[in-house]
Parts: sequence; C-alpha cells; structure tokens
Amino acid sequence: MIVYAVRRILTALATVVGAVALLFVIIRAIPGDPAIVMLGPRATPSMIASMRERMMLDEPIHVQLGSFIFNVLRGDLGRDVLNQLPISGMVLQALPYTITLAVLSILLAIVIGVPLGTFAAAHRNTLVDRISAFVSVAFITVPPFVAGLLLLLVFAVELRWLPVSGGGTPGDLASQARHLVLPVLALGLTWVGYIARLIRASVLEEITKDHVRTARSKGLPPNRVLYKHVLRGALIPTIAVLGVGFGNLLGGAVLIEIIFNRPGLGFLILNAIESRNYPVVQGGLVVAVFLYTIANLIADLSYGFVDPRIREA
Repeated sequence: MIVYAVRRILTALATVVGAVALLFVIIRAIPGDPAIVMLGPRATPSMIASMRERMMLDEPIHVQLGSFIFNVLRGDLGRDVLNQLPISGMVLQALPYTITLAVLSILLAIVIGVPLGTFAAAHRNTLVDRISAFVSVAFITVPPFVAGLLLLLVFAVELRWLPVSGGGTPGDLASQARHLVLPVLALGLTWVGYIARLIRASVLEEITKDHVRTARSKGLPPNRVLYKHVLRGALIPTIAVLGVGFGNLLGGAVLIEIIFNRPGLGFLILNAIESRNYPVVQGGLVVAVFLYTIANLIADLSYGFVDPRIREA
C-alpha cells in the first residue's frame, strides 16, 4: 500500500505541474495585451510599459513559466497587479464558499443516490425500479445551471422561501445555510442520478457473486446480506467516481456561483478573466487544479485500500 500511495502521489504531483504549465500557456495565448485592457484606452505608453513589467510580460514566455511554477511550488501565488493584494489571501477568502458548496453537493448525492439505487436494485423490474430510473435519468439530463435557474425562479422569486443570491451573512450559520440550499440542490441533483444508477448496476452485479450466495445459503436475513455483503462491494466503483465527481462539481460550482452571485472561487476567476487580470486567473486556476487532483488522489488511495487488487495494477 505504501508503494502504491507513493506512486499515486508522484503521479498527482506531475499532473499538477503539467496542468499548471498548460493553463499558463493557454492564458498567454488569449489575443490582446492584458496591460492595455486592464489600464484602459487612456493609458500612456509609460503606464503600459510599467504594467507589463510588473506582470513580467516583457520577459520570454519560458522565463515567465519557470518563474511562475517555481513560485507556485513554494506556495507563492503572486500579487494582484491592480491592488497589490496577495492572491493567496483572495483565494483563501473565496475558497470556503466553493468547497462548502461542492462538499455538501456530493454529500447530498451520496445520501440520496446510494439508498435510491440500492432500493431500486432490491426491487428490480418493479414499479419502484421504473420510477427510480425515471427520476435518476431526469436528474442526469438537467444541467446544473438549468436546475439552478428553475429553482431560483420557483423557490426564491415566486414562493420567496429562500434568498435569491449571495453567500449569507458572515458568522451567521443560519443565514449561510439558507443561501446554500438552492445552490446545493442545483449542483448535486445531477450526481444523485449518476450515483443511483451506478449503485443499482453495481448491486445487481454483486448479487451474483459467490460470497453473496454463500451468505444466503447460511440463512442470513436478506437485509443483512444486502447491506453487509452486497453494498460493501457495490460501493467500490462509486468511490472512484466520487473523486472525479468532486472535481466536476468544482467546475460546475463556477456557473452556480455566477447564477446565485456567491462570492466563491469561480466568481473570483470570472471577474479576473473579464478584467484580464492574469495573476488572479492563474492563482485561482492553480488552486482549482490542485483541489481536483487531491480529490482524485484521495479516491485512488481509498480505492486501493478497499480493493487490494488495484494496488497490483
């Protein structure tokens, strides 16, 4: 397990460095001079030259890339060229909103999706199974931003049960919880459907295995066989999917934060893109890539811990 963990950690580190380099090059390939965009059309040549120097745009791209990766590896995301604030502080201020949204969304998907899929598999080819399939597919086919708009119109605008936008009053847990309800539902419902269908298929496959037949032959109660012997094996594929799911939820959180005007990482990156604020865009994307990689690393390690066969692959 130690060798497997070290191998996965090194792979994750290489992935982060490669992704950071690719993002850096893509951002630099966007047409236009960011110094002119940030300063406006009335900026003087000396102001533009000073801004380009502060952003290292006057250096060759390989020098910019090397300096950026070196700073990232030692934990320095740089400074915002507009207000000289540390980008790490800006990201840390926005990050809790995004992580809370993504974590609660994946928990919602697990809490609803696992029982729904298990119950559907236990009642295969019945009316319950068909209703479960319909609900799951309906959740999967509705994009999070569409679900967000519909939930916003119904529960915030028409019924006025929940707030329209914002992240809630800082320090007021009740206010923050009310502002989280609609974004979590919008972001998590799609994954409720995915997990429900995955669990159903995994449970049906697990039921046919020898250890489950042995448990049944011993006269164990059906519920005990289902939840102790079947569901444990059926959860293994779900663990791997959850790692990818968390990364996708981080990406989906960008649109949800825009729709609900939440002050999260996605909203920070969007504002930086609109103003062509390269350092903030780079810092936000680096943190997003890091979180995505960590989520997949945790899923891989959990997968290897639960299923020893994976460690030998």
